[in-house]
Amino acid sequence: MNSTRAVHVPNKMSKMSKGSKGSKGSKGSKGSGARPSGPALGAGRRVLRGVALAATVPYLVLKSAWLSGSRAGIPEGSPLLEPGMFLTLANAVTLAMDACVILLVLALTRPWGMRLPPWLLTVPAFAATGLLTPILTAFPAQLLIRAVDPGARAPAEGAVRPFLDSWVFTVVYTGFTIQGLALAGLFVPYARERWGRHWQGVRGRGLPSPTGVVAGAAAVCAVLVAGVHVYWALGGTGGMGAERAAARSATAGVVPGVHAICLLAAAAGALLLARGGSRRVWWPLALTWTGSATALCWGLWPLIASLGTQLDGGEHPSGTVRLIYAGQMITGVLAAAVLARFLASRREA
Repeated sequence: MNSTRAVHVPNKMSKMSKGSKGSKGSKGSKGSGARPSGPALGAGRRVLRGVALAATVPYLVLKSAWLSGSRAGIPEGSPLLEPGMFLTLANAVTLAMDACVILLVLALTRPWGMRLPPWLLTVPAFAATGLLTPILTAFPAQLLIRAVDPGARAPAEGAVRPFLDSWVFTVVYTGFTIQGLALAGLFVPYARERWGRHWQGVRGRGLPSPTGVVAGAAAVCAVLVAGVHVYWALGGTGGMGAERAAARSATAGVVPGVHAICLLAAAAGALLLARGGSRRVWWPLALTWTGSATALCWGLWPLIASLGTQLDGGEHPSGTVRLIYAGQMITGVLAAAVLARFLASRREA
């Protein structure tokens, strides 16, 4: 018995010693910027994960039903009832896009998400930011306007060809709004844990002059395009096309107003990042990320859609509208390039 204990105790002490060394090494690697093994999920982030996943259900169910031949939410006379490959393809693509939200939510909350290459996470997060930001800002504002002034709808609204039942927009855009808020609540802490050192502290030295030129070009383009959006937001109809001008309403003016704000945010953020300085870096990063994502996505997506059959059965966008789409896209690309260059400089530092 005594000899057994004599052998056992040293082995145990040796294991404890090795474990202690391993612990110190772990702390050292963590201090040197090692990637976390997984996101630290508290109760709040678990709730946000469940909310984000649940918010995808209405849209996924509706799109799946329509692809299966259902007419739920589609009134008589709607162009959505007309057969066509373009409409089927559009429903399939948008169904896949919303299904990607599920993968993004899991990546932000599961350990394997920390092992993904940065671009494989930031690209869909950037796209989600761009597509959802106008919805989660404009949709509540439109609901508020309608609550305060029930007559805010356009007088000609009853004369246009029916497209979808009103409840469809309420259900779908409510789901998108919840998705946007929940994804933001999940992405920010994830980014802080994985890349926090890149967006902490001050802006520091300015970027090289070519990047400053790109930021200046983004600002010029943003001001020009935002000016047109402000004109439309205030009730102007020039360049819209006859049908769009006839369907103008107080609630419709909210959308170009939001686009104008996002364009100017992208420009301001890009200029601040390019200039550098001693102010905190997180808020120009947030401006550039959100503004450039919105400008790029809501320039590219409607520009592509304008080349095919109009899903609402209306006229194609006018040349002016397409030019504005292109201007938004260019602004978004330029501002995103400044953002990428700034983050690359932080990694190199």
